[in-house]
Amino acid sequence: MIYSMTGYASAARELDYGTLNLELRSVNHRYLDIQFRMSEELRGLEFALREAIGKRIGRGKVDFRLGFMPRAGASALHADEDLVRQLAALNRRVKAILPEGRDLAVAEILHWPGVMAQDAVPQETLHQEALALANAALEEFNASRAREGEKLKALMLERADKISELVKEAGPHIPAVLAAYKEKLAAALKEAGANPEDDRLRQELALFAQRIDVDEELSRLQAHLTEVRRVLSAGGAAGKRLDFLMQELNREANTLGSKAMASEVTRIAVELKVLIEQMREQVQNIE
Repeated sequence: MIYSMTGYASAARELDYGTLNLELRSVNHRYLDIQFRMSEELRGLEFALREAIGKRIGRGKVDFRLGFMPRAGASALHADEDLVRQLAALNRRVKAILPEGRDLAVAEILHWPGVMAQDAVPQETLHQEALALANAALEEFNASRAREGEKLKALMLERADKISELVKEAGPHIPAVLAAYKEKLAAALKEAGANPEDDRLRQELALFAQRIDVDEELSRLQAHLTEVRRVLSAGGAAGKRLDFLMQELNREANTLGSKAMASEVTRIAVELKVLIEQMREQVQNIE
């Protein structure tokens, strides 16, 4: 399976005491780079989440957002009665020393640090639910990356087939170029009064044939295309290998263009470079 480094998934889970919301997105990157944005109640899950993501994603810049919204009324407020009694007793002792002092008001007591408390959200259960939600979202996320990866694979194979056709088209033009050059050279020698059949002509033709010989470049292009198809069929983490093959294909296309002595071969070299660049752009999104 070929995976794209571009993906998106979102999920939510309703609990008795609140709602978990998760959003996961990624773009291409040379390495695996994970950025977490999480509610304070869930900070302790970062290590487990990083491990879960690393098992499923090899490369990419990942933005992972996990939030928790407590349900209104799910956790009741209550007062610390022992602390209230202590404050009342302290108020009476102070009044005995300072009769003119003002009594503590109820509002002041309720706002006293530690007087009001809220039932704590069950952390262990919340973390279990969050991890289950994250694993489900990661499965959906990988499925979307796989679908995108199949599209990239199809585009790559389509362009590889076009390149292969162009490579086959280039070969037959070379003998015609050599024949035209031989005819032109023979005419020039005849006009100069030299014998068109002497060793000089044969030597010049041999040097020219060597300069325009592109059999090696065409063979290498086909070999690289075979490897591209093999890597795409094998799947897995193929991005770096494919990127290297794109560099090799581009190098051979450049050499072909530099040796081209016919307009048709030049055209083919240009079309090859365009197709290879299109493939290279697609490779940048493959894991």
